[in-house]
Amino acid sequence: METFDLSNHSHRRLNVLTGEWVQVSPHRAKRPWQGQQEESGAEHRPQHDPSCYLCAGNTRSNGEVNPDYKNTFSFVNDFASLTSDFEGDGYDNGLMKAKSEKGICKVICFSPRHDLTIPELDVNEINGVVDLWVKECNELSEIEYVNHIQIFENKGSIMGCSNPHPHGQIWAQESIPVEPAKKAINFEKYFNNLGKSILEDYLKQELEDGERIIYKNDHFVVLVPFWAVWPYETMIIPMRKMAHITEMTKEEKRAFAEAIQQLTIRYDNLFKTSFPYSSGIHQAPYDGGEYPEWHWHMSFYPPLLRSATVKKFMVGYEMFGNPQRDITPEQAAKTLQALSNVHYKAQ
Repeated sequence: METFDLSNHSHRRLNVLTGEWVQVSPHRAKRPWQGQQEESGAEHRPQHDPSCYLCAGNTRSNGEVNPDYKNTFSFVNDFASLTSDFEGDGYDNGLMKAKSEKGICKVICFSPRHDLTIPELDVNEINGVVDLWVKECNELSEIEYVNHIQIFENKGSIMGCSNPHPHGQIWAQESIPVEPAKKAINFEKYFNNLGKSILEDYLKQELEDGERIIYKNDHFVVLVPFWAVWPYETMIIPMRKMAHITEMTKEEKRAFAEAIQQLTIRYDNLFKTSFPYSSGIHQAPYDGGEYPEWHWHMSFYPPLLRSATVKKFMVGYEMFGNPQRDITPEQAAKTLQALSNVHYKAQ
């Protein structure tokens, strides 16, 4: 009988931020793969696409013309998932209940260059994106009904991105969505018991351990979380506890940009492809309250598993039981740590 080993035997890991468990089956990574194989889908795009509704100077579907922007650009989504142009507060009929949800959705263009992505931008350009995120949060939080602001990016067509132009979104809304609400419960519970942020203590433990750290500078740490679900899932965590990104200093904003660049370059270098992912920032509510327990952070959920063409699907047990992964977070971290910090196209 073998002694239990995290790197070889099936086990569950607790996500201390959400309170949910992840099934880890490292022995499954040794099985032969005869599944889906595809072309990598490498594409060469022009610097400016006359048919792209995000490119500078082009006309969008609602007839508005984009300015000839040189750095970043934001606008209210022409096909917004959240709106505020209605009255009434919902529907209540026995066990069938619904509540109205007001909000505003904005598109954030990272660059006028149609052919680039975040890892191909320089630090100053990514810093400009961070500055725009902060500016939008400051402005959107002033809207009376806004209590939550979600910043996110879907990179790549397999993540549902309908336009390859480098961009992300910001949704500001009335209620606190499910995922940050789950984290808020555990942030508050831990803080009430120990007087500290759970992520503050978790980060300290990760830094002492060092095994899952991908990159760090004076203000931020990039790591593969102990409870990671996606094959090469990562988190960017500020070393200083802050509830909102609007609290960052000028130096911290640049350090955040550096962390994003270093991580996404490694992602692209992993399989020599424009690495797809969904990323998002979880912050405390923007309802005017005090949240000393909160520690904002950014998560990246990439679907690629074995190559530029083999994806991780959440099916079967993941749908009906709980998330499951085949390579351990430590194995993923070791792979990312070994990659160059120079983009493969520039090597």
